[in-house]
Amino acid sequence: MGKQRILSGVQPTGNLHLGNYLGAIRNWVEVQQEYDNYFCVVDLHAITVPHDPKTLAENSYKIAALYLACGISLDHANIFIQSHISAHSELTWLLNCITPINWLQGMIQFKEKAVKQGENVGTGLLDYPVLMAADILLYDADKVPVGEDQKQHLELTRDLVIRLNDQFASPDEPVLKMPDPLIRKDGARVMSLTDGTKKMSKSDPSELSRINLLDDPDTIAKKIKKCKTDPMRGLEFDNPERPECQNLLTLYQLLSGQDKASVSRDCASMGWGQFKPLLTETTIEVLRPIQQTYTQVMDDKGYLESVLKQGREQAESVAQETLSRVKTAMGFSKPL
Repeated sequence: MGKQRILSGVQPTGNLHLGNYLGAIRNWVEVQQEYDNYFCVVDLHAITVPHDPKTLAENSYKIAALYLACGISLDHANIFIQSHISAHSELTWLLNCITPINWLQGMIQFKEKAVKQGENVGTGLLDYPVLMAADILLYDADKVPVGEDQKQHLELTRDLVIRLNDQFASPDEPVLKMPDPLIRKDGARVMSLTDGTKKMSKSDPSELSRINLLDDPDTIAKKIKKCKTDPMRGLEFDNPERPECQNLLTLYQLLSGQDKASVSRDCASMGWGQFKPLLTETTIEVLRPIQQTYTQVMDDKGYLESVLKQGREQAESVAQETLSRVKTAMGFSKPL
């Protein structure tokens, strides 16, 4: 048997931050040799909220370059841009037609984002989970790396597999493969630097809430110096009354590569004035090689384009095969 397949992606909206890296991309890198990997830049998802058309394409290339800079290897992975493969949109429509609308209306992320957008909320935001399902199912993914906030969307994907297979396939010859979540507890939710109870997010209006992967050393130092803390001396994990302490210690643990017990022991007697410079230095050193490689990749546009072309060709061959299988099962005629 061959390797199991993984599918995942990141939106090209703003700069990637430590939450994206520690909660997702670094995890992909650590296990990439074990799987057949498809990593895409999900630019179709980026337009479910208001976006700037002048920066969408450039941001897509930046995310692809950051994938490479963070350690994604072309020996183990295909990197491509979602919109370059039309099968994503086509399978989404086919799945839309078997998706009960109340399944989508009950999605937590839709409810939260719809409140923010008010009357301007678009159909794409409601339909986002179906597009995500199409992304996964096109590549017969065995595993999908997801954070806790995406588990509900993966459950919808699994429900759609059952629904389509029940309606259009026989039990011994399913049309779509059932994907499973791949969830890593450590670093799954990196929290905001300005509020330890909220997830670090690209959509947060405050730049001080996150450390971006491309922030220079002075900016990193400034953000950590200004990050929210508490007045208590001595640092500790797992105190629900100290969410910022939990978050900053977790960041340090993940970036330094130490275990929880070692960090607890070393930082137990520290004050914030001693700990923040330690976290700053560690963060700068971890991001330095990523930033250097990113600059090299972005300076060689021909190389980056060749990576995306190769990734698209490989991904498209798999996606079209799945799409054809679904269309045949649903009764569509073949093109003449």
